[in-house]
Amino acid sequence: MNGYAPPAVDDADFRDAMASFPCAVTVVTAYDGTRAHGTTVSAVASLSRNPPLVMVALAEDSELLGIIRKAGRFGINVLADGQEDWARAFAAKGRDKADGIPLSSQGGVPRLPGVPAWMACRVVALTPGGDHVIVQGAVEQAVSDPQPPLVYHQRTFATCTESALHPAGSVR
Repeated sequence: MNGYAPPAVDDADFRDAMASFPCAVTVVTAYDGTRAHGTTVSAVASLSRNPPLVMVALAEDSELLGIIRKAGRFGINVLADGQEDWARAFAAKGRDKADGIPLSSQGGVPRLPGVPAWMACRVVALTPGGDHVIVQGAVEQAVSDPQPPLVYHQRTFATCTESALHPAGSVR
């Protein structure tokens, strides 16, 4: 990065600080030929509304990154409260982690059922970012279902108990 020298920040301090950021739990998916593959990812964000773009950060050595490079497409599944088992399954290593999970195919990518949000994306750019690669995707399909998302905060799964959808004291 043109002479950039990163500051000497203690890795544990950095990880602890980042654990303070609550984030939606997502499973990013793609097809390796006809086999569905996915990984639990916390570094997912909106990038642009016009055109609709998102970005996902994946480790350089991620098996999913290699699959996305070949496929040119990926899906983003925002998990719902109660889908912690899927988050854990997709966080594991191995090519069989999607086995037994009820994925369907939509927009050319694997899709999980019952999620609050899902998007099908086409890769438009891959940008190095430290030990990760930032995958920029053009959103070609998007579906949402207003329900509480699964979040990750302080290394623990949780959900939003209060939101615009479900204010304090409201009945669900």
